[in-house]
Amino acid sequence: MVASVGRGVAAVLMGVLAAGCGPRPVDDADVAPPAPAAIDAPAEDVPPATVPDAAATIASATGSTPPAAPVPTGPAPAPGAIAYGGFGPAAYGGSVESLRMAWGKDLDGAPSDPLGCHHLTPSGGSGLAFMVENDAFVRTDVSRADVEAPGGGRVGMTTADIQQRYGPRVDVRRHEYVDTARVLRIADPAGGNGVLVFETDADGTVAAWRTGIAPQVDYAEGCS
Repeated sequence: MVASVGRGVAAVLMGVLAAGCGPRPVDDADVAPPAPAAIDAPAEDVPPATVPDAAATIASATGSTPPAAPVPTGPAPAPGAIAYGGFGPAAYGGSVESLRMAWGKDLDGAPSDPLGCHHLTPSGGSGLAFMVENDAFVRTDVSRADVEAPGGGRVGMTTADIQQRYGPRVDVRRHEYVDTARVLRIADPAGGNGVLVFETDADGTVAAWRTGIAPQVDYAEGCS
């Protein structure tokens, strides 16, 4: 009787082991869902790539703390709109009306003296200002890091970055009010009257830049 029971248990165990060695049913949870097919989105639906913060990159390498870049609060000009010679089709030395048409949106600011120096700025503020003097458009000022200057310079770069990018054309000058700050002046490589100017802070980081014609492009205090 004991031997019979033993043979029965052994037969059951052999059946279990045999079942474990064979293929088992595939459970739906074990199957990875297929990857979704790539969709060719229209170019306007594809978000722009994030632009690295040059100041933060430099700070990471040197251990210093970068200055906070101005946060854009309004519309930015189209890439390449700000040039040595003007803003879009509005040339420096041209009419204020040509500037308004080139910008295409509201500009705030009115002079106390029609022939005096004043700034026109986009409504709501945008780190952008257009200088007008003698009833003519003469200069564009930029203090936001997401707008590129002619030749590729921008807020957040260092003096060395600008010199490397623009080469021997960079005329380095001492800042009028800050001993260790610099004014980096670059004449139009095409031979025009326009000038590009970068201003750095005391740590040598570009805080703002501008293009315009002399003498207004060299006004250290803007219209002040």
